[in-house]
Amino acid sequence: MTIRGGAPGGRAPTGAGDDLSNLLSRIATRDASAFAALYKQTNAKLYGVVARILTRGDAAADALQEVYVRIWEKAGEFDPLKGSPLAWMATIARNRALDEVRRVRPVSVEDQPEGFELAAEEIDPLAARERSEGLSALVDCLKALDEEKRAIVLLAYYRGSSREALAKRFGRPVPTIKTWLHRSLAQLRDCLAS
Repeated sequence: MTIRGGAPGGRAPTGAGDDLSNLLSRIATRDASAFAALYKQTNAKLYGVVARILTRGDAAADALQEVYVRIWEKAGEFDPLKGSPLAWMATIARNRALDEVRRVRPVSVEDQPEGFELAAEEIDPLAARERSEGLSALVDCLKALDEEKRAIVLLAYYRGSSREALAKRFGRPVPTIKTWLHRSLAQLRDCLAS
């Protein structure tokens, strides 16, 4: 590959993939000015690749720094016949971000959002009793529904089945399922309130 000179002012020409290929070949020879030009042209794009995978800004910034270290180290491995330079760099960025996601590390209490409270080690007996009584009342109220409507309510709100899936399963039109769910919930609310 022929290496072309940079633009006036020491900056590499911007835009085309040939320019990025040129910069990568210069980086392979440890040309720091080519690396700076490559960074300037590609950092926003590669940060976008990393940030879509790593949601925390500090983690994305750290990963991006490691991406450029890898580009510096592997620039000589880039082959323009196998793909574009930007796609090659984006693959490095994506793989680095995925490595970070896969890395198992415990979350410390300091990393938790403000207002986060740790679960109590002992169960509050009063709260457990209230939950138990509430669950018992709900079960009793569910028993008051006819069998088909009870099944539809449980599948919809406990199992997360869609109205369309319920309509198919029970052989009823979607509007009928919606009406039954609405009426059944109203009946449950009335039952629980009494």
